[in-house]
Amino acid sequence: MGEQNSIANHFLAGLRDKNVQQDRMRFRKNLERLGEIMAVEVSKKLTYERKEIETSLGKSVLNVLERDPILITILRAGLPYFSGFQNIFDSSDCGFIGAYRQENDMGIKIKLDYLATPGLSDKVIILIDPMLATGRSFVDALNELLKRGTQSHLHVAALVAAPEGIEYLKANIKIPLTVWTFAVDEKLNRQFYIVPGLGDAGDLCFGEKL
Repeated sequence: MGEQNSIANHFLAGLRDKNVQQDRMRFRKNLERLGEIMAVEVSKKLTYERKEIETSLGKSVLNVLERDPILITILRAGLPYFSGFQNIFDSSDCGFIGAYRQENDMGIKIKLDYLATPGLSDKVIILIDPMLATGRSFVDALNELLKRGTQSHLHVAALVAAPEGIEYLKANIKIPLTVWTFAVDEKLNRQFYIVPGLGDAGDLCFGEKL
């Protein structure tokens, strides 16, 4: 989307700009706005049904959502971005995953220590996280979600993605999958952060963690 004329690029530019990033409230608001824009784009690929609506002056027939998707976010950086999706899919059931990176001499391991979701069998899932870096947290999260029912389709919604992460998802997720992102960046660095990326989204939203 970065090469298209879209207001989304205006908000993405604010997220990337190291000077604008100092305004924490603006950073969170830009995440929320991009969540709303992405939610509308994802909505175009969902299933609809015809419905007759009675107005005060007559009747109108519209295509409306057949069923709401389930929104799931990975804590903590995903919260403002997730809020944007919630603003659009305001009747959706929601789930939350606690995941963090553990770094050691062997590399990086993703630790999952919290999972709260509704039933997921035969549901359309939107998995929401600002950064798709290695893809490991998405895959590990999905493996846990599959224990709660096989989903009919998975939409992965990332603000910014690395090519390595997209390829990892394609190689390791076997259910129907669509990846959504505003930008596919250059690469991962040695610390597995996206370059040029935008930095640690969680720290920029809420402050540095210990």
